[in-house]
Amino acid sequence: MSKKDWFIKRSFDLMLSIIGIFFTWWIILIALIIASIETKTFGLFIQKRVGRYGKLFNVYKIKTMKEISGLNTTVTTANDMRITKSGKFFRDTKIDELPQLFNVLFGSMSFVGARPDVEGFANKLIGKDRIILDIPPAITGIASIKYRNEEEILAKESNPEKYNKEVIWVDKVKLNRDYLENWSLKKDIKYIIKTVIG
Repeated sequence: MSKKDWFIKRSFDLMLSIIGIFFTWWIILIALIIASIETKTFGLFIQKRVGRYGKLFNVYKIKTMKEISGLNTTVTTANDMRITKSGKFFRDTKIDELPQLFNVLFGSMSFVGARPDVEGFANKLIGKDRIILDIPPAITGIASIKYRNEEEILAKESNPEKYNKEVIWVDKVKLNRDYLENWSLKKDIKYIIKTVIG
């Protein structure tokens, strides 16, 4: 991605995040209150993720899961016992992702690209695959759209963590690398529309 492409992408992200926050701040606030009541903790989920150039940043989401002793995996399936009732709705409607509009506003995330991963995945990319780290991780993208039912896919596997690591992750890297090597603003707009309309 050239400096000109990056300037266009960042300008687009900045404009869209301001518009998004203006129209959805009240949804974020209501979801935050509901999540706080149901989880009996502050309803904003904050977690370290791998960002641009492999540097860690805090990602913001509405809490959709409660803590259960003994369950400590970063892989979530559709029948995960940690998901709350409101959390299932927030995840299905993507309301839980709305606080990431602030990540985009601050520049730690973009609208379109690779999803932000926990340590152990993106930070271990090697060779040409590291192009994925040239831009901030994103709210949506071609891989996110293809695997929008990822939790249902993993729920059918006997070893979801292994399947995620050896099959889904590998395919996501390929998709995201191709996205960056052939980036255009038109594609970003197309992926955002696909994400919104389902």
